[in-house]
Amino acid sequence: MRLKSDIVVSALVRRVFTLGGYAAVLHKGAEEAGAIFIRQRSRLGTETLYAPAPQSFFEEPSPNRLFEIRMEGVESHMVDEAIAREIRFDPDCWVVEIEVDERGDLFDVVVGKDD
Repeated sequence: MRLKSDIVVSALVRRVFTLGGYAAVLHKGAEEAGAIFIRQRSRLGTETLYAPAPQSFFEEPSPNRLFEIRMEGVESHMVDEAIAREIRFDPDCWVVEIEVDERGDLFDVVVGKDD
């Protein structure tokens, strides 16, 4: 059984602040099972967008939320456009912004099967 989206988001925000970073919920989604997108801003002015990993990335269901890198090291307007498309497609999704130098073990990121 997976944790509700609102609990996952709340825990992420708290952990980022505990590490001395900044975090904010930019778009609040469905409390139970809304998809979570994470926008990471860097000191260099670039951003990385993490999105829910497709189920095909893993053979057995994981109790943890798994993410894939959708965009990496891009300008903010590109992430803005991608997030706007996701919200139009799924208004129940969550968008969390974080500002940390390294994401470390804040959340799990998978790599593609071809990588």
